[in-house]
Amino acid sequence: EVQLQASGGGLVQAGESLRLSCQVSEFTSDEYSIGWFRQTPGKRREGISCIGSDGSARYTDSMEGRVTTSSDNAKQTVYLQMNSLKPEDTAVYYCAADIATRFCRYPEEWGQGTQVTVSS
Repeated sequence: EVQLQASGGGLVQAGESLRLSCQVSEFTSDEYSIGWFRQTPGKRREGISCIGSDGSARYTDSMEGRVTTSSDNAKQTVYLQMNSLKPEDTAVYYCAADIATRFCRYPEEWGQGTQVTVSS
């Protein structure tokens, strides 16, 4: 079973940056992907990014080009660099693994989430 642990959240001011990390216990297949998501109370969870086992990265419009995802396979860690943060980015951020495809289609394994709070 793949286990994920997200970290790096915290309290920042608007305009600042944060880098989140997602430590993955193991990659059990050659085709996999790691996605970043976020959720605020009362709102639907939304996707942010996806990076595949081939290194290809995809982004949704949720953070308007202010994020970059990358991976360090030697460290089994996936990162989410977030810039120009806004108060509306305040949320719990999760990473999730799809162990079947490179496109985050089936994110079945989830980390525990890390809180990001952006003050105005």
